[in-house]
Amino acid sequence: MILTVTLNTALDITYRVRSLRPHTSHRVSDVIERPGGKGVNVARVLAALGHEVTVTGFAGGATGRAIRDRLADTTCVRDALVPIAGATRRTIAVVDELTGDTTQLNEPGPQISPTEWDTFLDRYAELLPSASAVSLSGSLPPGVPVGAYAGLVRSARTLGVPVLLDTSGEPLRRGVAARPDIIKPNADELAELTGSHEPLRATQDARRRGAHAVVASLGAEGLLAATPEGRWRATPPSRVHGNPTGAGDSAVAGLLSGLVKRLPWPERLARAVALSAATVKAPTAGEFDAPAYEELLGRVAVTSEVIAA
Repeated sequence: MILTVTLNTALDITYRVRSLRPHTSHRVSDVIERPGGKGVNVARVLAALGHEVTVTGFAGGATGRAIRDRLADTTCVRDALVPIAGATRRTIAVVDELTGDTTQLNEPGPQISPTEWDTFLDRYAELLPSASAVSLSGSLPPGVPVGAYAGLVRSARTLGVPVLLDTSGEPLRRGVAARPDIIKPNADELAELTGSHEPLRATQDARRRGAHAVVASLGAEGLLAATPEGRWRATPPSRVHGNPTGAGDSAVAGLLSGLVKRLPWPERLARAVALSAATVKAPTAGEFDAPAYEELLGRVAVTSEVIAA
């Protein structure tokens, strides 16, 4: 079982409009709702790949109930979310059908009480022994300690459970010091962490700060990885156009899938890039186009990288 942690879950709502124009009214042609938050997105992709997944984090209010109802319909995903008094947030994605661009609106998360946080820690401790890997993804809602991910990383490492951390800012900085097995920042998050805007050197610096392996997302240019086994760049065969929402989460799912299957790093990276590109091509935010994934998987280029002296 792969455990995904989403402390700031969301009900993702996608609106499609013919053309998005500021200061005007719009007629929405299509509305799609689905469970969201980065770890929930990861779980959905892993389940589609055939993995057994457990989702934990927080859920509350009408939006929380909607998330849990929809998760109940998802094969291979077990709901272990902790109920809270506050209402789970919503995220709104507005897709411009004319340009293909997406505008994202993210609500703040609910306030988490100390008792609710303690209840989550108990739930996490109960789930960890059965996990083959853990993903810790996304932002922290109000009330959760800024060092929360660092503590969760240490708990997983104590039990020998590999952990992937995908967050930003101070939670990432503190989490890296706890020595996670993998971190997956984007280029901006990596630069903020290390102070370097040269990605290859920045990945090496992030490893020195505590991460066992660093996989940096470079957007349309694919992934850059620095690991104990070597350094690689993985790129899609061509630039993919579409909705990028959830593409990074699909990459995390690919990395976790490759990890539990004990694939070599180049194969893990190819899987992650193909899933990410197939997510961009999917009509619904956060889903992936399965035929596109199968077609792209064999065409991802993975090359070794060398740091110049």
